[in-house]
Parts: sequence; C-alpha cells; structure tokens
Amino acid sequence: MSEEVKETREEAPEIEKPDVSKLLAAIPPASALKARQKRFTERRIRLRYDDSLNADEAKINPRLAKELGITDKLEITVAGRHRFAFKAIIDEDIPENVVHVNPDLMEEHGIADNSIATVRAYRGSERLGVNLGVRS
Repeated sequence: MSEEVKETREEAPEIEKPDVSKLLAAIPPASALKARQKRFTERRIRLRYDDSLNADEAKINPRLAKELGITDKLEITVAGRHRFAFKAIIDEDIPENVVHVNPDLMEEHGIADNSIATVRAYRGSERLGVNLGVRS
C-alpha cells in the first residue's frame, strides 16, 4: 500500500505557487494613500495700505488665494479683536505674504500699516468692508 500512496502523490499535478511580488504590486503603498495635500484654511500675513482701494476691497496674491480657497471674498482678523470682510481682488504684483487694504478703514479702527493679521476665505453673510466683531 505504501507504494500505491507514493505513486498517487507523484502523479498528482504540482500546484504552482503564486508570485507574491505580483500580488503585492496591486496594493498601493501607504504613501499613495496619504498623498493628499494639506489644505490650509487660514494664514498669517502682513496688511499694507493701498490708497487706490475702496473700503470694501482687498488685493491678494493669486497663489495665496488659491491656497486658502478664496475666490471672491476674504476675511481678515487683526490681533483676534478686529474682523473685516472684503471683496477679493486677485493681483499678481502683490507679494504672497501680504494683503493690501484701504488705509482710511484701517486707521479708523486703529490698525497700523504693516500689521500682522490672519486671512481666510469669507463664509459669512455680513456686509463687506466693515468691522464684523470686536472681542473685549
């Protein structure tokens, strides 16, 4: 009987082992799964005065606007106390870390030229070019 068992074992077709590297090639690497770009919602910038702007307008660099998702309106917060909404004017000549605003509006609220502020896309419904809120 042992001879019969040996014969059947030898006669059975060999099963081919799958190539593991080919199977693993179908699975994307972890870096591809996490390759989403980090999207920033706000950024610290410098406010510069520009006499040519109306009180409800602000000039911003197109790369910064794209990074923050700004298409038509933006919001600026100064020192966590003053919030302003503006119509965004996209301008290539503006440096990437600067937003130009109307000097009369800023001086009225005590904000100096070259102040540090936070800019983000505007999502509210308030009027443009006005102080949106003051924290005490």
